[in-house]
Amino acid sequence: AILEPVVLAGSVVSRASLHNEDIIRQKDIRIGDTVIVQKAGDVIPEVVGPVVEERNGSEHEFVMPSQCPECKQPVFRPEGEVAVRCQNAECPAQIRERLIHFASRDAMDIEGLGPAVAAQLIESGLVISPPDLYELTPERVAGLDRMGMKSAQNLVSAIEASKSVPFYRVVYALGIRHVGVRVAETLTDRFPSLEALMNATKDELASIDEIGPVIADSVWSYFGVRANREMALRLQELGVTMAAEAAVPAAEKEGVTNKTFVFTGTLQAMTRDDASALVKSFGGKVSSTVSSKTDYVVVGSEPGSKYDKAVKLGVTVLSEQEFMALIGK
Repeated sequence: AILEPVVLAGSVVSRASLHNEDIIRQKDIRIGDTVIVQKAGDVIPEVVGPVVEERNGSEHEFVMPSQCPECKQPVFRPEGEVAVRCQNAECPAQIRERLIHFASRDAMDIEGLGPAVAAQLIESGLVISPPDLYELTPERVAGLDRMGMKSAQNLVSAIEASKSVPFYRVVYALGIRHVGVRVAETLTDRFPSLEALMNATKDELASIDEIGPVIADSVWSYFGVRANREMALRLQELGVTMAAEAAVPAAEKEGVTNKTFVFTGTLQAMTRDDASALVKSFGGKVSSTVSSKTDYVVVGSEPGSKYDKAVKLGVTVLSEQEFMALIGK
């Protein structure tokens, strides 16, 4: 929601979350309404609801656009979801956002390739899809607005360096729906090469812990599109890592080896990524979801719903200190 600026909990707020179309309807929030706003969790501004008594008749209901504002193609809302999506794979906004995601820190981590540069690369025709990045030269990039030869050389060097990121990050960079970093790592543990992943059946994908039918269908459908397969193969031909490194044999540790851990909340001594790496170094597994198969849930400060689920399922809960003692730190 775009609001008239208002001071809320010590800061000026002019935008607040409306979450999705269904909630707008449920709360009967209309354009022109006076609304009640709060900070969810004392952080994120959200609209609680309208002040109906303040209505004067000029307010009108919000209507979700039937066309993409960028490419003007029809939008659709998948069954069972709240998000409305553009179906046009050639939509300029989708091309731009795919490139931004591809270059992001958790994906290919291409320094200097932010939203502004991505937009220029696309608008100039230098880049249409991610593989085009790996055919850029400093001379071609230097022609972009506010770039210059030195910046162009740095960008091309960063693109070249990204070829060596781990395979799971490349899979995440592809932008497959429902595939985050952790899921990408799980997938590449089971299918350690592009060929193996592309040719995996839906049943094989769904049989993996943490994957399930929704993610399996998304991955299988993604590689079922010829253009997606060709794009991934082109990345491989251009030298991007498309196979996982051979696993280094883990050192066994009692209480960790072959055990499944889930982390929730903020750890003080290390990041959750570092903690996960430690568990894996001792032959343990790390999951993003709590289930009856989970052995330990490690709880940091401000834990989420995973803690509640662990208690409900009777899963062993460890404090950060207990976890550190378990791994010998």
